[in-house]
Amino acid sequence: MFKNILSAFGIDADLSAVVPFGSGLINGTWKVTVSDDAYILQRINTNIFKSPQAIADNLVSLQTYLTQAAPDYIFAAPLPTLSGDYLVIDDNQYYRLLPFIKNSHTVDVVSEPAQAFEAAKQFGKFSRLLNDFDADSLKYTLPDFHNLSLRVNQFKSALKNATADRLDKAAIEIKEIEKHEDIADIYRQLVEEKTIPLRVIHHDTKINNVLFDADDKGLGVIDLDTVMPGYFISDVGDMMRTYLSPANEEEKDLDKVFILEDNFAAIYKGYMAEMGEVLTSAEKDLFFYSGKFMIYMQAVRFLADYLNGDIYYHTTYAGQNLVRAQNQLSLLNKYIAAQTRLEE
Repeated sequence: MFKNILSAFGIDADLSAVVPFGSGLINGTWKVTVSDDAYILQRINTNIFKSPQAIADNLVSLQTYLTQAAPDYIFAAPLPTLSGDYLVIDDNQYYRLLPFIKNSHTVDVVSEPAQAFEAAKQFGKFSRLLNDFDADSLKYTLPDFHNLSLRVNQFKSALKNATADRLDKAAIEIKEIEKHEDIADIYRQLVEEKTIPLRVIHHDTKINNVLFDADDKGLGVIDLDTVMPGYFISDVGDMMRTYLSPANEEEKDLDKVFILEDNFAAIYKGYMAEMGEVLTSAEKDLFFYSGKFMIYMQAVRFLADYLNGDIYYHTTYAGQNLVRAQNQLSLLNKYIAAQTRLEE
């Protein structure tokens, strides 16, 4: 089925083994093996990413810069076709080919602080190496992706349009969202006053977007579709949200949602090992806030979707988005309760 696509890259499909690869939920991903060479073939999900060319343009710009500024850095950018393009369109679907980084692996869950340290170090290194790159030259591949002001406004619209039944079932969670609205106020202020700089930010720092070597040392970061201008709180906050609890947002038993304080220390040490001399004093003051920012935003999004009738996030049972919101609010409250210990 990939014959035309692979041939555009000069690869004979009849001599290739193509198998599904990875655990990503957005793009279709396959590993292509040709003799001793291996590649990653991806079909871009245009329901999420409306402009695949914007992604390709961003990555070409970043690769050009890094080739000069950090030639030894592992940057898994798409490979060109024989005609010099970076995307192949087949049956209205967009495909790209990336190098497969040999002797590397990913993990889906943080099982020890050392993994959190290595991941944070790699995401920090990514932004550090691009510190002098003009972030404003990048295109927004997901506009308003981490715009908390917009997410709160969407939540307030959902409140006005929700059914009485859903408003009643979510009454406690609605009050919790409103109680923590100061988190959104801080974000609004830092954007309006330009308190912190725009940087080249990954925006999706879950652990399986980090490549590890055989000794579990970080090699680099992958899944670069969401790389665009942003604030460091997005990358650090997403690590807080996804590395600090042993339970993910699907967990119904909220007793299983708690803060792994050693992982917080590992995130801080790893990220600051790379970005400590780059971050401004205002950014350093917002390090703990970054966790509140991302956890709160995800709670807002889950609850808004529940009130809207579950139109965005896929659900497998009634009330799942409400459970997800409860989970994230529990994580938020436990994170805030641990603030003094974590900052110490």
